[in-house]
Amino acid sequence: MRPALLGDQMSQPTWLWWSSGKDSAWTLGALATDPRYQVTGLVTTVNTQFDRIAIHGVRRRLLQAQASALDLPLRIAPISYPCPNGAYEDAVDAVVAAAVEVGVRWMAFGDLYLEDIRVYREGLLAGTGIQPVFPLWGKDTQMLGRDMIEAGMDARVTCVDSSCLPAEFAGRRYDLDFLADLPDGVDACGENGEFHTFVCEGPLFAHPIQVRVGDRVTRDGSVFCDLTLAEPD
Repeated sequence: MRPALLGDQMSQPTWLWWSSGKDSAWTLGALATDPRYQVTGLVTTVNTQFDRIAIHGVRRRLLQAQASALDLPLRIAPISYPCPNGAYEDAVDAVVAAAVEVGVRWMAFGDLYLEDIRVYREGLLAGTGIQPVFPLWGKDTQMLGRDMIEAGMDARVTCVDSSCLPAEFAGRRYDLDFLADLPDGVDACGENGEFHTFVCEGPLFAHPIQVRVGDRVTRDGSVFCDLTLAEPD
């Protein structure tokens, strides 16, 4: 049986900034075991031109499949492509306003160690009454990656920064072989944007999400691997 995502009466409503990747999924697991938080929703930025998750390049249908497997409401924050910073902040402000309206007290993020990103997120929430929380902050990323894999998380690499990794890394499974093949200087969790992932199965998923690995496309210095839902035979 998977752990309950809803906390006890002492927990406070929490939304998780959800990228569809491994760090988000691991953050959800950390929140589920902490009595302070009651996860009541996932927030994801979706590029309206391509109808895909921003940066990760994951199709909306796959994102919705994750939310269904986790039995959690999904709130889409639509953004343009390209997206000026002001437009992004407008989208975030709309999400935060909706969260305030329904009594959300915490907004959780899966960031690991980039101080400027943390400060930026804290600034976006300043004065709103919603507190940011970073459950994975400061963890050793090599150890964290191994913990995810050994816990049974199944994730696929959806895109790679072509200045850091060969195109062939896009579409690979995030496993111990993947970690072993990473060049020196590439973070084991891709925290510097070297790669991004989509989680197909994890400890909190009610069922796995079957995907097919499609073509690779190069755009804006990144190589994206298209994932689609595998239709039943």
